[in-house]
Amino acid sequence: MEHTEILTWLRESDTGRLGELFERADRTRQESVGDEVHLRALVEVSSYCRRNCAYCGLRASNHRSNRYRMTAKEVVEALVPAAGYGCGTAVLQAGEDPELAVSYFVDLIRRIKGELGLAVTLSLGERSSSELQAYRRAGADRYLLRFETSNQPLLDRVHPRLRSDRRSRLDVVRELHDLGFEVGSGVMVGLPQTSYDDLARDLALFRDLDLDMIGVGPYIPHPFTPLGANPNPLAPGRQVPSDVTMTCKVIALARLLCPSTNIPATTALATVDPDGRELGLSRGANVWMPNFTPRRFRERYDIYPGKAAPQHPEVVLAGVHTALARLGRHAGTTAGTSAHFAARQRSA
Repeated sequence: MEHTEILTWLRESDTGRLGELFERADRTRQESVGDEVHLRALVEVSSYCRRNCAYCGLRASNHRSNRYRMTAKEVVEALVPAAGYGCGTAVLQAGEDPELAVSYFVDLIRRIKGELGLAVTLSLGERSSSELQAYRRAGADRYLLRFETSNQPLLDRVHPRLRSDRRSRLDVVRELHDLGFEVGSGVMVGLPQTSYDDLARDLALFRDLDLDMIGVGPYIPHPFTPLGANPNPLAPGRQVPSDVTMTCKVIALARLLCPSTNIPATTALATVDPDGRELGLSRGANVWMPNFTPRRFRERYDIYPGKAAPQHPEVVLAGVHTALARLGRHAGTTAGTSAHFAARQRSA
């Protein structure tokens, strides 16, 4: 599938044709990774961030944010139920918090793997080479760093670089490969000033980066950010919409381009549509990340507004299993290593 075909599908509006695309993606998912849905227990560790991204509510200049930082003990306690509920992986997500030392995460990775027996995915932003090496040596299995858009001038505007940055975001993604991580990346669908050509290039880049996990979700504006206050989209017909249908097109095309890669149905997709996760899972996705962040912190992880109200993990997981039963799918019972990553390891 080359640029012109990808672009044609992104612009497709006929429901019958889109139905064919979604069915093809779901069939490819079933043939390539099976009917298991891997459960990842998400904990949002810290809402502090040193960056000033124009789209994110955690940006350093958002002084209305009610910040928090979890202790290692609080993180481990939040994850204790995860293994019993069928989650094979802990996902530690945070802003680029300058106060959380490398030793904090190294200790946390070791405790989660040693005490709970869970695989560990990190989503901690752009970290130095020495930090990433330390996390890998400590046993971290995966790292997620979305490149957000392949349009470099747009990325430079919405994700301004720090003086200390010596590598681009894509450089870091490639370095993660070299360190032996399962590597995840992705984009925001419908980021203002994103054209259909940009999004088609994003999809091709998923394939070129040889990703083990692809995370995509709709752009959701935050009112206390520059983009939230002044989105300045492209003209109608050029600007990619940030709706469920477009996001599902990207999920489906990502599955066709990268058949054996893990693809989550994201929280953002569920935020813009109560049925968003099920739609994503029926159109190519095979991962669900229930949120185990303690209630007293969860609403303060304010990347974007409108997230579902915090619920007890038992309630969340009951809803997950009910939804999977409706889809004729079942929760995985392993760490859910990417089939793409496993194949690459075998051939190395």
